[in-house]
Amino acid sequence: MSDPKQKLGAAKAPLHLIPPVFSREVAHALSTGARKYGAWNWRDPSNRYLASTYVSAMKRHIDAWYDGEDRDKESFLPHLAHVAASVAILMDAEAHGTFKDDRPVGSKPC
Repeated sequence: MSDPKQKLGAAKAPLHLIPPVFSREVAHALSTGARKYGAWNWRDPSNRYLASTYVSAMKRHIDAWYDGEDRDKESFLPHLAHVAASVAILMDAEAHGTFKDDRPVGSKPC
């Protein structure tokens, strides 16, 4: 006998493929930001957050990680978790139209 739920579920996003450590560490990074700036602050339509703000933050964390520093000195969380949290915020803000697209002129969408 086949499982009808499996057939319906197969058409949805396979969330079981997201590693638990990723979810856990990104959630910690997002909670650090929530304490500083407010939870889900990037969805506030009265604030138009610059994409470049998050890109700069991601680059700082990537550079620190690449230079051998695994954890952020302020939050003590992995730099890569902060990068992933920033990506999540950019994706969510883009989906909700709450960020200002300040990519360089001439940038082309993929």
